[in-house]
Amino acid sequence: MTNVSAVAIVRKTVLAMLAERGHGGPVSDHDSLFFSGKLDSMAATEVLMLLEREIGIDLADADFDITQLDTLAQIEGLIGGRA
Repeated sequence: MTNVSAVAIVRKTVLAMLAERGHGGPVSDHDSLFFSGKLDSMAATEVLMLLEREIGIDLADADFDITQLDTLAQIEGLIGGRA
């Protein structure tokens, strides 16, 4: 899977999660997803599983920091740097 495909899958999934939770408005690449409360810990788990299972990113790495997943830009940067 290319980075572009991986980013598109994650973006689509995150936007669907936001819509399911009533956040249907526009979302900037730099808007907080989790710390703002737009998405909860269950959504974070889904994103983590998606990154590991579908994209092949190993998040067991000691350098991984969960705060790297708070915005779409951060998630995309993680994909670009590790996929």
